[in-house]
Amino acid sequence: MKKPLKVIVGLSGGVDSSVAALLLIEQGFEVEALFMKNWEEDDTTTHCSAAQDLSDAQKVADMLGIKLHTVNFSNDYWEDVFEHFLQEHKKGRTPNPDVLCNQKIKFKAFLDYALNLGADKIATGHYARIAEKEAVFQLKTGLDDNKDQSYFLHLLNQYQLSKSLFPLGEINKDAVRNIAAKNGFITANKKDSTGICFIGERNFSEFLQTYLPKQQGDIVDENGQFIKHHQGLAFYTIGQRKGLEIGGGFGTSGEPWFVADKRLETNELLVVQGESPLLFHQSLSASEVHWIATPPTFPLKCKAKIRYRQASQDCTISQQDSEIKVLFEKPQRAITPGQSVVFYDQDVCLGGAVIETRDT
Repeated sequence: MKKPLKVIVGLSGGVDSSVAALLLIEQGFEVEALFMKNWEEDDTTTHCSAAQDLSDAQKVADMLGIKLHTVNFSNDYWEDVFEHFLQEHKKGRTPNPDVLCNQKIKFKAFLDYALNLGADKIATGHYARIAEKEAVFQLKTGLDDNKDQSYFLHLLNQYQLSKSLFPLGEINKDAVRNIAAKNGFITANKKDSTGICFIGERNFSEFLQTYLPKQQGDIVDENGQFIKHHQGLAFYTIGQRKGLEIGGGFGTSGEPWFVADKRLETNELLVVQGESPLLFHQSLSASEVHWIATPPTFPLKCKAKIRYRQASQDCTISQQDSEIKVLFEKPQRAITPGQSVVFYDQDVCLGGAVIETRDT
């Protein structure tokens, strides 16, 4: 009788990974689990709950009768993800740490660690799918449109996909919670984790200010009119509404204010009222291009997302020296340098790149 494949599932203490582990067991794999700690928090903090998450993961592992390994990747996370995160914010950009965390931690450090433990593959609770077609691995969207996480996984390569499983790719979140409740998991009704990958949900500006110096500057409208001071361009992002605290007495309407641009050369934050044309651009330039399979020929017509949960938008990609140019059929709101633009052909994720500039 053929020995079943050994799979180590990343067990986070949440409902998704709990059900992923159960489904793998039901599918006949030899399953073990691994809990990763990737951020060294103060024991008194209310933002991170590593101890509680580990306790929940252990209870699920015990219920399933599987071994739970634990590992601390905090140094890897700091060097490979968080330092880049800080450097990007210093440049006035808005990075996406979850994308880098998947590439460097969950599907590199965790994968290497699991293989050293004798695993054939790893598994996570991501809502995405992997397909193999003519010896090429494809990353496909999860069937639950509301939870599809392929956007965050677009930097994975052929090797990483060949060694990974996504048991939740074919089901939706409601079904996952129902399975967890039916099996008596302590995680069944646990709130989904939010905030920065592994760091948790915090007041974002306050958190950044513990690592980056304040650099006061002017908040101005599109006519150059001074409104108030800001504490540093690093603490704002394009399209932001909350936290500007611009009250009455400015502008001619009661519409909310939004960040339209960050002017690094003058340390000015440009804000606009309502859905101003300054919030919309039809093209962008992007660098650090990554294709999951064979690079396409250009020009390429496909769909793209400039943020998670955005509906895919029709676009054309062309080569531009070492970068790519993405021209959208319709202007896009709040294109943000530092964020990822991710490309799709129907339900197949082709890859992505880092947004450098908004052009027209």
